[in-house]
Amino acid sequence: MNKSNLKRVSPATVNLAVPQRPKNAALRTREHLTGIEVEKLIATAKRNRYGQRDALMILLAYRHGLRAAEVCDLRWEQVDFKNHNLHVRRIKNGLPSTHPLTGRELRELRKLKRETSGPNLFMSERGAPMDATAFSTMVRRAGTEADLGIKIHAHMLRHACGYKLANDGTDTKTIKDYLGHSNIANTARYTALSANRFKGLFRD
Repeated sequence: MNKSNLKRVSPATVNLAVPQRPKNAALRTREHLTGIEVEKLIATAKRNRYGQRDALMILLAYRHGLRAAEVCDLRWEQVDFKNHNLHVRRIKNGLPSTHPLTGRELRELRKLKRETSGPNLFMSERGAPMDATAFSTMVRRAGTEADLGIKIHAHMLRHACGYKLANDGTDTKTIKDYLGHSNIANTARYTALSANRFKGLFRD
């Protein structure tokens, strides 16, 4: 048998590393909103075509530390109008809890209840439950229109809740239970960065 004149040639393919997305800390100076910024976001969202729905979604996400999927998944059976409570279900192995509803929240929920039907609170234009992607897009657009000076994403509302409670002097255990954390280490970030911890360290 004649030997082949063909020679082995090393492949010319070069393995290139996939570029990694920068961490959030490198893209933003902070990962939460202040209460004033949330109110500006709500006021901007009210100007949307479905402004009442959008503003209420932002308000509830902030007041109850809800993730995008959690606020979209809210059902009327979770709203206790008689006792002024919201039964919060968590994802990611979070712990469920019952939160009190304020007068402002109850008024907006009653308005929405009169205008919607079906088991879910927040419905899309097509009559299906709102999804997390649509909510996140709405929040991001509202953040751009509100011109808050930082890039906004929906999870900043949950962080805003945690930092607000920490700055109010709420103890870490209560914040943990309110946000549904299964591990208190996840809650410590809020109390660790609370500006009120350092008040009085220097005096003029």
